[in-house]
Amino acid sequence: MERLGGDGVLGTVDADRSDPAYRAWLKDAVRKVQADANRSADTHLLRYPLPEQWGIDLYLKDESTHPTGSLKHRLARSLFLYGLCNGWIRPDRPVIEASSGSTAVSEAYFAQLIGVPFIAVMPRTTSREKTRLIEFHGGRCHLVEDPRTVYEVSAALAADSGGHYMDQFTYAERATDWRGNNNIAESIYTQLRMERYPEPAWIVATAGTGGTSATIARYVRYMQLDTRVCVADPENSCFFEGWTTGDPGASSDHGSRIEGIGRPRMEPSFVPGAIDRMMKVPDAASVAAVRALERAIGRKAGGSTGTGLWSALKIVSEMVGEGRTGSVVSLICDAGDRYLDKYYSDRWLAEQGLDIEPYSAAIDVLLATGALPD
Repeated sequence: MERLGGDGVLGTVDADRSDPAYRAWLKDAVRKVQADANRSADTHLLRYPLPEQWGIDLYLKDESTHPTGSLKHRLARSLFLYGLCNGWIRPDRPVIEASSGSTAVSEAYFAQLIGVPFIAVMPRTTSREKTRLIEFHGGRCHLVEDPRTVYEVSAALAADSGGHYMDQFTYAERATDWRGNNNIAESIYTQLRMERYPEPAWIVATAGTGGTSATIARYVRYMQLDTRVCVADPENSCFFEGWTTGDPGASSDHGSRIEGIGRPRMEPSFVPGAIDRMMKVPDAASVAAVRALERAIGRKAGGSTGTGLWSALKIVSEMVGEGRTGSVVSLICDAGDRYLDKYYSDRWLAEQGLDIEPYSAAIDVLLATGALPD
């Protein structure tokens, strides 16, 4: 029987979804995905050292400690539960995803967990370590030259194989329960409960799908909190332009150098109306910030962490200048060992024409004086 499924993919579907064998498989698959969350401890909230006299605390939610090493583990778990409960993910049929790497690593993990094939459609520039991790978890990588084609290629592969195109860029904001249920926002506020400023002045996120910023911003409003949400956007991304101009058709002709964030189009899961502020962050500043993070706390992180940290430090400098106290929270999105050949490589920086020294010096000045140079 051929029909257009709920995920918009034309393929063969079972005529009877109440088939006992399928329902038994579905129950077991959902149990396995939920069990993963049940046995995983929450991620840590780390402090970034700032001068005590400022009266400002800067925290980093370390999402790199998830089983698959990134913030995207939460998203992949939600997407798999969403797809399973909608009847879109079926036994023995592949799950296909368009990704810049980290989501695909996490989805490969969950696909292997429930025993379905997985194909990741990614730009050819994706870090080698990410492709290795996808394959380690049993997935297959389908690389494309033009990052803007990942959507169409993924949909075509799903149609040809009778599989399910997960489409994180459409479903990220709706698959996650933003009201609570141990989402990232609820976790942040729970962990801040005993701190001196338990309700942060700002939470800084970055946007790939936009799902994390939408979850945090919606939760803040739902809980009637005064926290503001800022989204930091890298070069070669259209989110900042689309947010500032109100243009849902904003686009970029180039892919982002900061893997995992920044998109060439306004993604359906990016919710501009929920966001209080956006900052455009130079890629060199992102790399400078992530290297400053290693000097400060001894941890390597990915470039998207640096994008958010640069914006968080800028907010801290504004608070110092205005004489305000409080807390600011940003995210460690993934670990830096995936990017040793990029953000931690001086050769890569030279090839990209990125000079991080002015931004590194600016961070040093900020930490010494509280002021971020223009």
